[in-house]
Order: sequence, then structure tokens, then C-alpha cells
Amino acid sequence: MAHISGVELPKDKRIVIGLTYIFGIGLTTSKQILNKLGIDENTRVKDLTVEQEKALRDLIQEEYVVEGELRTQRIMDIKRLMEIGSYRGDRHKKSLPCRGQRTHTNARTRKGRKR
Repeated sequence: MAHISGVELPKDKRIVIGLTYIFGIGLTTSKQILNKLGIDENTRVKDLTVEQEKALRDLIQEEYVVEGELRTQRIMDIKRLMEIGSYRGDRHKKSLPCRGQRTHTNARTRKGRKR
């Protein structure tokens, strides 16, 4: 079973889908990584050779920001918005939608339960 960036990839899935289990890697990025390394997208995770697994691990570690580092970066970006007092930072503080959605009705996911 492949272990990349602290994530166990599911062994029965295709590698192109398995890589998306890593936070910060979507389908497009997964396809780009496999094209760089010359690995077939239809290969199952359990069928990867040790060399291919090592190449994947090295490439992801060197070129991509994933998992804990990416989560930390996102949190720091939101904190920065709050500190400078921007509109978006203010909406984050108040737990309201910050991308222009209406809040008169809806927005229950962001606002929480009615009180």
C-alpha cells in the first residue's frame, strides 16, 4: 500500500484517483504528476513498483504544497485577512459567507443553526 505525504492511498483504486486522497491534489494535478513521471493513469495503486512509488513521493514532496503545510498556509491567509481588517476577514470573524452570497435567507451552513 502506497504511503505518500502521510496518507495511505487506497490499494484497489486507480492511481489517478488514489492521489486525490491527498489534501491539495485534485484530478487535474494528479494527471499532471502522472504525465511527468510517465505512469499510466489506469494502473492500480497496489500494482505500482517501488521505484514508481518513490518517484511519486519525491516529486510531490519537492514540487507541491500538500497536507499539513497547505492547511497551515490557508489558516495563516485567513488570519492575515482578519488582522488587516478587510471585508473578507470581517466576514470570517462573524462566521458569515465571505464571497458575496445572500444571507437574508439560506446561508445556514455557514451561519449555523437558527436560535
